Amino acid sequence: MMPFQPVMLATDALIYLLLVLAVSFAWYTRRHDHLRAPWRRVARSHTAMGALVIIGVYVVIGLLDTFHFRLANGEDEQGNVRYASEIHSALDLLATPLRERREKTYSAPFATHLYARETIELPDGGQVRDFPRLKWGGAHLEDPVRDRNADILWRMLAGIAIGAGVWLALMVLYTWRKAGDGRQWWSDPDKGPQRTAAWIGLLMLVLLGLSLTLAGAYHVLGTDKVGEDVFYQSLKSIRTGLVIGTLTTLVMLPAAILLGIMAGYFRGWVDDVIQYLYTTLSSVPGVLLIAAAVLMMQIYMSNHQDEFNSLTERADLRLLFLCVILGVTSWTSLCRLLRGETLKLRQLEYVQAAQAFGVGHFTTLVRHILPNVMHIVLIVVVLDFSGLVLAEAVLSYINIGVDPNTNSWGNMINSARLELAREPLVWWSLLAAFLFMFVLVLAANLFADVVRDAFDPRLRERS
Repeated sequence: MMPFQPVMLATDALIYLLLVLAVSFAWYTRRHDHLRAPWRRVARSHTAMGALVIIGVYVVIGLLDTFHFRLANGEDEQGNVRYASEIHSALDLLATPLRERREKTYSAPFATHLYARETIELPDGGQVRDFPRLKWGGAHLEDPVRDRNADILWRMLAGIAIGAGVWLALMVLYTWRKAGDGRQWWSDPDKGPQRTAAWIGLLMLVLLGLSLTLAGAYHVLGTDKVGEDVFYQSLKSIRTGLVIGTLTTLVMLPAAILLGIMAGYFRGWVDDVIQYLYTTLSSVPGVLLIAAAVLMMQIYMSNHQDEFNSLTERADLRLLFLCVILGVTSWTSLCRLLRGETLKLRQLEYVQAAQAFGVGHFTTLVRHILPNVMHIVLIVVVLDFSGLVLAEAVLSYINIGVDPNTNSWGNMINSARLELAREPLVWWSLLAAFLFMFVLVLAANLFADVVRDAFDPRLRERS
């Protein structure tokens, strides 16, 4: 009997496709020196290597949340395995304590009592207004007032020791495998970017160790209105941010590359039609177009509820639809850039020589035009990633983003809008969403700047 039944959501399939494309691109790049050269410049950047480690941690968490399945739920009368209707992910399984340990309502970070006073029944039958003890947060403490600070300190030291120990073991294995002598690796000036990545990796492993030792005993980022752990919500929101930032690219790139190159290469009426198309689309306010499309999608889901087996599949379809809409409204700027670059390239000698020798248009576009505009495509993709992550937060804030059942930083910020108006103030949901989103966007922007400098031929000529 299989303990689980794999489930392939629509966004899961596209994420796996994106992984295959990324691996194929990396394999193709390794075989061509002119493509490897810019990436060598990226690898020599301290900023890029540090940011890449942070992005890698987010990607690992997002991939863990991408493998979905249904757990086995016994057998029926015929001996067939029954599976639960609820869909879980590998991240849900690893974070089971965070997912299942729900409180009654709000509680502050590292708190042992609820955030609001309630009427508590005393053993003698009396009543008193006080802060009730949490069911899970700090439940192992006999006297929270006396023992909490010391317990948190010891758990923090243990988490730091675990993270540092794992990092030290990995570094010993890495330096021994690469150099044979760790002292040589640490003193080599050419290994500076790698050492930067190692120190950022130490920070990430220490944070992981702290999460393991603290999150199991406390709500490190508090709980929300229904008592769900905010740290768990923040981790689950990583996948949504990555999906919005990456899958939108799959929708945007084909139209932008195809139409942009065709407009610049063929010119004439083809150029006029494509210019009219993206000029008209750019004239429509993007927010209104997204809002109209999302509202139509909501109406369709409401009228066809039988087509969805679970709330997870319904929320995933809305997430995919949002990626499609963002892709449809964001391809015009890249198309315009590619049109201008293609107009310049078609006047160069090697393109005109290919035309003079009777080379077909398709071959000319694929072999001479497309490879020479890919640096623009790559630069725009990495620069637009952070903007798309922020766009999801803004759209969810105005209730036209992802499904309310989907964990996302935008939904967390939208919920925090009401929490900031209550008394006492609930601030930790907003802070958690801000910190997780800020770190990802900052790392993506830093990495994108280095990639732009490495791939832009004009900047390379200046340097």
